[in-house]
Amino acid sequence: MKRNRRSLAIGVLVGLVIWSGCGAAEEPSPTMNIEVVATRSHDPRAFTQGLEIHGEVLYEGTGLSGASSVRATNLSTGVELARADLPAPFFGEGITLAGDTLWQLTWQNHIAFARDPHTLAEVGRASYEGEGWGLCTRAGRLVMSNGTDTLTFRDPVTFAPTGSIRLTSNHNARLNELDCAEDGSVYANDWPSDRILRIDPDSGQVLAVIDAGALLPHLTRTSEDTLNGIAQIPGTDRFLLAGKNWPTTFEVRFVPA
Repeated sequence: MKRNRRSLAIGVLVGLVIWSGCGAAEEPSPTMNIEVVATRSHDPRAFTQGLEIHGEVLYEGTGLSGASSVRATNLSTGVELARADLPAPFFGEGITLAGDTLWQLTWQNHIAFARDPHTLAEVGRASYEGEGWGLCTRAGRLVMSNGTDTLTFRDPVTFAPTGSIRLTSNHNARLNELDCAEDGSVYANDWPSDRILRIDPDSGQVLAVIDAGALLPHLTRTSEDTLNGIAQIPGTDRFLLAGKNWPTTFEVRFVPA
């Protein structure tokens, strides 16, 4: 009986420890705000789905069936260097430069376009399952979002999946446009909110939640004109932020709240 009672006591204690851990409150992520450094004009007809900066070239992918494109412009002057349009029914989504290939996702068409980064001409295609939302390149692999709280990793040449990770918090997030920053973290738009999540892609931890709601007055936007587009300006602590059909892009810093 002593052994049975002792075993019962240990079992109850272990159960309490497990219950306590499962019921613990989620640790909130640090919050950050936006500091606007400069503004730039932006084509208000561009349904922005992704931004990428390489040197002095700004790549932008846009969406909507029959109006999707990918564009390359000079970051400083805004002069268009190249452009490629997607025929209907393709709906363009996120983009990223991986070596000598510019990849462009499509939303529900299950096709990723491989493009020459100089001419933007199509050089290949890859198929994938599920929806395509955001895309960026980190440590020799692609990081892709599909509108859930999970990131998928892919081979930068074949586009084959190589793994995935789910956020350890913010499980209601719908990760959209992505930017793989120079510090190793991934910044993600949380659609359709004005929040940007800074994520550790190795652990899935949300390192910070950034409030970008003050960039444009809500009265100037429709429900479709959401924040969408993040790109770090190389070699700086500044980022370029855009939105769907926004007339302005913002050069910003992320600062403690």
